[in-house]
Amino acid sequence: MTKQEKINSFDPSQPGLADQSIFGLPFTAEESEIIIIPVPWEVTVSYGAGASSGPEAILDASFQVDLHHQEFPELWKLGIYLDLNEQTDKWKSDSEKYKGLAQPIIEALESGEVIESHPALQADLDKINKICRELHNQVKERVLHWTKKGKKVVLLGGDHSTPLGYYEALATQHENFGILHLDAHMDLRIAYEGFTYSHASIMYNALKIPQISKIVQVGIRDFCEQEVEVALKDRVLVHTDMDLKAETFTGTTWAQQCEKIIASLPQKVVISFDIDGMYPWYCPNTGTPVPGGFSFEQAAYLLSKLADSGKEIIGFDLVEVAPGDDDWDGNVGARMLFHMCGVLAKNSGLNVGKKISFNR
Repeated sequence: MTKQEKINSFDPSQPGLADQSIFGLPFTAEESEIIIIPVPWEVTVSYGAGASSGPEAILDASFQVDLHHQEFPELWKLGIYLDLNEQTDKWKSDSEKYKGLAQPIIEALESGEVIESHPALQADLDKINKICRELHNQVKERVLHWTKKGKKVVLLGGDHSTPLGYYEALATQHENFGILHLDAHMDLRIAYEGFTYSHASIMYNALKIPQISKIVQVGIRDFCEQEVEVALKDRVLVHTDMDLKAETFTGTTWAQQCEKIIASLPQKVVISFDIDGMYPWYCPNTGTPVPGGFSFEQAAYLLSKLADSGKEIIGFDLVEVAPGDDDWDGNVGARMLFHMCGVLAKNSGLNVGKKISFNR
């Protein structure tokens, strides 16, 4: 059956096909415009766990997402494919294994111990840093595998350490790009708790990639002194939650703030969305929740405005979704993922359909 025949026979108004790929879509990887690389990884988690189960939770919830999106009603016809394979399974098992090695190191540091004075812990730390580097190399290779086939490739974490190899892959194809970073945290810590590739160090590590000319952070409300020093001396522009809210209290609209945020970005942009950037009731089980944040609608509005701005979106990652006892976190993650796919597709000039207007 051809892709067009699949489109003609598929009913987007019914629940997704659970034996198919993400969102219940019937298309193969070759037939899909957008490839999602899931990275179920959380080795260096330092507070709440569960991010490695994020891709699975989002996949499970995706079958209940209505595909007739108001802004992108024909997005589903493009094809969105979740790249699950044996490598994904290995990442998940390695994450569990090395996460177990990391916990005694974290506990020792929290007790005031010096890791260098404990040869066994130091050896484990070296192993963890090595396996994390290997993960990033493998992610980079997988991204390039699909981009060379002409696909739009995005990454689904896992914790926030997971996109580093993704950024490195993009850096081989783009000489200059920025990151629009939505998060509660700066993630500018240097080798947090001794882990070179900590989830709390992703943006510090991203700054080592010379092709990344700027990072614009939105929603920040937790940071340490070291991170402030990095942000003030390097190519980072920070919009804290406190400053954004203070502006709205005196009359500045979210639309005006979004315009300013987008104007500050380079021409090419990758979006990095840590789910804890939103109000915690959207992501109650994420690893490091912080009071405050922005709403689902605010985030969607900012990303949609970016799609229409004339800037070029070259990719995105969505990270730190962690499931709880119900399906809520996965539900929110799946719906944000679908919206972000629409933003990327529309910005890339693909046909996502005409926005549905109910105003007469």
